[in-house]
This record gives sequence, C-alpha cells and structure tokens, in this order.
Amino acid sequence: MINGFVDLRSDTVTQPLPEMRKLMEEAEVGDDVLGEDPSINRLQKIAADRMGKEAGLFVPSGTMGNLIAVLCHCRRGEEALMGNLAHTFIYEGGGVSAHGGVLVHTVPNQPNGIIKIEDIQVAIRPEDVHQPVTRMVILENTQNRCGGAVLSAEYTREVGKLAHGHNMLLHIDGARVFNAAAALGVDAKTLVDAADSVTFCLSKGLCAPVGSVLCGSEEFIRSARRLRKALGGGMRQAGILAAAGIYALENMVDRLTEDHKRARSLSEGLSKIPGIIMKDAVPPSNMVFASIDDSIPFSAQQIVERLKSEQVKIGIVGPRQFRMVTHYWFNDEDVDKTINAFKKVI
Repeated sequence: MINGFVDLRSDTVTQPLPEMRKLMEEAEVGDDVLGEDPSINRLQKIAADRMGKEAGLFVPSGTMGNLIAVLCHCRRGEEALMGNLAHTFIYEGGGVSAHGGVLVHTVPNQPNGIIKIEDIQVAIRPEDVHQPVTRMVILENTQNRCGGAVLSAEYTREVGKLAHGHNMLLHIDGARVFNAAAALGVDAKTLVDAADSVTFCLSKGLCAPVGSVLCGSEEFIRSARRLRKALGGGMRQAGILAAAGIYALENMVDRLTEDHKRARSLSEGLSKIPGIIMKDAVPPSNMVFASIDDSIPFSAQQIVERLKSEQVKIGIVGPRQFRMVTHYWFNDEDVDKTINAFKKVI
C-alpha cells in the first residue's frame, strides 16, 4: 500500500525502502560527468556483470537508455525493426526519429510477446539504393503490452543469430528483464547474451527512485556516454541515486517471484467475478490484464473512479480493459482488498 492506496497502476509507483534512503544519505559521491563518482562507477560495474557485458552506463530513464542505444547503432536514415506493441514505438515520444532521424519499421507482436522470426526476415531490407538500410532489431522483455509476456533465451538467441547474419545489431529493452529471469528461473544474463546492448530499469520492481542502466561493449558505452551528455543526461553527484540502485540489485532481484505469485492470486480471484475476463489464466510475470464484458454497465473509466473510493488504483489500457501491476508495496492483504473492491463496485 502506498499513501493509503493499493496502487496497481504500475510498478513505477514503487518508493525507495528505508534502507535505500539511508544508503543514499551516506553515499560517497563525485562528478560523474568526469567519471569520478565512485558509487556510479560501482553501480555500472555491478550492472554490467549482471548482464554479462563489458561495461554499463547509468542513465536517468529507460527511455533515454533505449534512445541512446538506437542513436549509437543507427545513422540518420537507417531503420530499426521492432514490434508494433514495443515500448520504444508507443511510449517513448518518437524520440529515435525526432532526435536521430532513424526510421521505425514495426512488425506484429504475437500474443506471447515474440516477433515471428519469419516476419523479421521478411522485414529486413534488401541491398537496394532506393530503400533504407535495416540496421537493428529491438526486442522487449518482458513485453508490456502483451501482458508482461516473457521471451526465452532460446528465442532471443535465434533473433540475434538472424540479426548478426545480416550485419545488424540487437538491442533489448529489458526494463523488466529481471522479472523475465524470475519467471523463467534463469540468470538475467542468459536472456541477453545475444544482445549487442541492453537497458534495464532500477525504478520499477526493484524500487529504486530513479534510473536505468545501459550495458554493452566498452566501445559502445564510450559512444553512449558522449550521447548521454548531448541529450542532457550527464549528472554530477549522482552517486546519491546510484546507492539506491546498488541496494536494488543486491537485495531486490531475488524477491520478484513474490510479485508474480501475487499477480497469479489476484488474477485467480478476479476471474471468479461475473463479467470480468482475464487476458491470461496465469499471468506470465507481474502484470494482470482484465476486461469487462457487456453485462457490466460501466465503462473502464467509471470503474476506475469507483475503485478509487475503495482506496484502489488501477490502470486503463482500453475502453473496457485494465492493467494491474504487482510490486513490493502490494502484499497478500492488498490482493484480497483489491478483489473485494472489484466485487463491490461491479
């Protein structure tokens, strides 16, 4: 519960733990633009090790991390392939085109989050002076708009093999890659070993207040650091933020399965309410998508407003569809509270 509400709108609403706040207060800091913040440097090393990459770069947000990756990998007029439900396509302000002149070529996401290998193959441009060069592929794991779907290591490697065989690069928007790893029972680095770059968020299920880390080769990160500065992301004594990120990576990753368990319990309870239809009988990670059938005389917006009077907040993703995201600040009692609130307002 956060500020008296059960808040399931997103795991971005998580707040730093008391232990994080204490470490932030005590953090050793320096000028990160000069590479002299010891806490930032430690966070970047830990993050790179977690992803199995040579180096890491702390950035203010996952959106900036994805943007920097695309700008590093693509020149103006080149093309990035991604799913039609990709976060980079839908929720990042068209930044890759606005700031980098990079074309976005979307291919259909399947209900399980993947992009079919054959669809990627067909979308790759031939060597033709009339057409843009297809330079990279972006995958998202977990796949938000597909219900928090989880992409396997085997699938990602197959995409990486295809991309590299066409002189292309693979970037993974791994905002919730630790959720994917928890769902599959594997180390996160196995899910991104085929990727040339990956970004993941500290400020979602890991509960840090700010930031993401972009990881890749040392050469890639050198270029990324320059772009971060140009985009206004070069912060100074940012070790205060890094301290929370270090705590998150060392203490919050292994507990993510608890969020998944509560997502399943929430889904099971909601599925028993007449008029509510679950997207997945068993949510693949920490996201629960539900819709209402024609027997319910309220719109999604009306239900959301009614739930607020019961101290429950949820997200809307369609005229009659909701998204609920479980996280550290949502406990077993809150599962019951949410189910009972739905029963009351519907």
